[in-house]
Amino acid sequence: MRRELLRGEQVIVITRQQPRALFGPVLAFILVPAAAAFACAWIIKGGPGKLVPAITSDWTQWLVAASLAIAAIVLLGYSLPRFIRWRGVRYILTSARIVARFGMLRRGDWQVPLAAVRGVGITQSLLQRILRSGNISLDTGHPGEAVLRDVPEVGKFRSFILDAMAELPTNAGFGPGAVPEHSDFDGFGEYPDAALPWDMREGGRDER
Repeated sequence: MRRELLRGEQVIVITRQQPRALFGPVLAFILVPAAAAFACAWIIKGGPGKLVPAITSDWTQWLVAASLAIAAIVLLGYSLPRFIRWRGVRYILTSARIVARFGMLRRGDWQVPLAAVRGVGITQSLLQRILRSGNISLDTGHPGEAVLRDVPEVGKFRSFILDAMAELPTNAGFGPGAVPEHSDFDGFGEYPDAALPWDMREGGRDER
C-alpha cells in the first residue's frame, strides 16, 4: 500500500550517511580486480612453474579460476554488502517529523515528531570534524535518545531541523502516519548549492 505524507506536510531534506564508510569497499573494488588481472597474466605466462617446477601447464586453468574466484568472493562478501548497508540508510526531515530508514531488502524505520523534540545535540569524533559530519541526538524528554549517525554537513542539517521546529504552528499536532516509500521521495528538485550532499524540495514556505 502506497504511503503518503500527512496533510500539509512537506519534505525539506533527504540525506544519507557520510560516505566515509565506503572508503575500504571502494578501494577493494579498484585493487582486487587489478590484482586478479595481474595474477591471471602471471599464471598464463608460466610464473608458477618457474617458482615451483612441479606446477605444469595443466594447472593453468585451475589457478586462473582460483584467482578469479578469490576476487569474486572479496567483492561479493566485502564490498557489496557494505555498499548495500550504506545505501539503505536514509534520513528524512519533513515539516512535521524526522524519519530514519534502514535497509533495502529488510526495511525498518523510526520517526520523531518535531513537536516532541526538546533539544538537538551534535557529537563528533576527530575524523568526523575533519569531514564535517557528526551524530545528531534528539532529546524528546523520554528515556534514551534518537540518534542520527554520521550525518554529512551536520551543522547545516541541525539548522534545518531547528528552522523547521521554529516554523511549527503553536497548535502543531500531527496524527500517526508514515512517510512515502523510496519512490515518493525521488524526483524532487535539488538544492541550488550542488555541494550539499542531499536533495531538497521547496515547500512554498521559504527557499533554502
